[in-house]
Amino acid sequence: MKLENGDRRRTDSFLSFCSFQQPKLASIINYLPHDVAIKIASLLQVRDLCALSCCSTFWRELCVSDSIWESLVRKRWPLLTSFDFPSSSSSSSSSSSSTSSSSSANSPNFKKWRKLYLKRHVELGVRARSVEKFVEACSRSESLEVRDYLNAVETLIATRFGFEDVQRFLFNPKVNVLLNLIGVHYCLTCLGIQGDELVESLRASEISDRHVCIKWWKVGRWIYGFRRRDESHSRWVSLAYLATEDDEHVLGVLRRGTIHEVVRVQISAVGHTSTPWSYKTDQL
Repeated sequence: MKLENGDRRRTDSFLSFCSFQQPKLASIINYLPHDVAIKIASLLQVRDLCALSCCSTFWRELCVSDSIWESLVRKRWPLLTSFDFPSSSSSSSSSSSSTSSSSSANSPNFKKWRKLYLKRHVELGVRARSVEKFVEACSRSESLEVRDYLNAVETLIATRFGFEDVQRFLFNPKVNVLLNLIGVHYCLTCLGIQGDELVESLRASEISDRHVCIKWWKVGRWIYGFRRRDESHSRWVSLAYLATEDDEHVLGVLRRGTIHEVVRVQISAVGHTSTPWSYKTDQL
């Protein structure tokens, strides 16, 4: 991002001030209470936290503290349970080693939570790529059967993706729109994120206007002892429209899949803009 002339002058002035006042700032940091420094660091995003850790030895040691990374883990992955979290102490055969392990776990600079964060970040990137390959393999004709669609959603559920992971890996305008739809579905059904928050995220990712076509076939009804032809329904909708949950019927079809009277559901990514609700009868 380019700085305007006024912003550049203010930035240069601030850097010159910091350079001139560096001994005084270092002195202030030496007397900064530990809990205040922790509070300052805990207000930052991960990228800013890593940048802060490069400023000095004091901030480098403080920015790896578990008291900071624990909140980052819980905030990014709210679906994780206590079984996924690092234990507070490690069991050992001798009481001395157990006491030592417990004391290190209670130390503010214990690094298990940071390792967990980094491990899950890499793991979810790999898992998202596997879901992308799975969808590509199942949708070579630009359409996806609901069975494969729900299998991809189940993978996200099993891995317990967070909203930031969905935004990073699935809300990408360069990937198949079916992956975008899977991310929207997961946010609505598992993370409980909907309405303006979800629509704003889709707009920021420049995918809110992407469209998909959902088609489903129902078993023909029986009338006076005769079975009518199977009914075919289709609907073109945008991702932003689905995010507002204005059409519970379409979302219900995607959530339930082929049950009861619905014999087939197909999601298409053909590049049309929009068509009105259509109803027709077809012989399966």
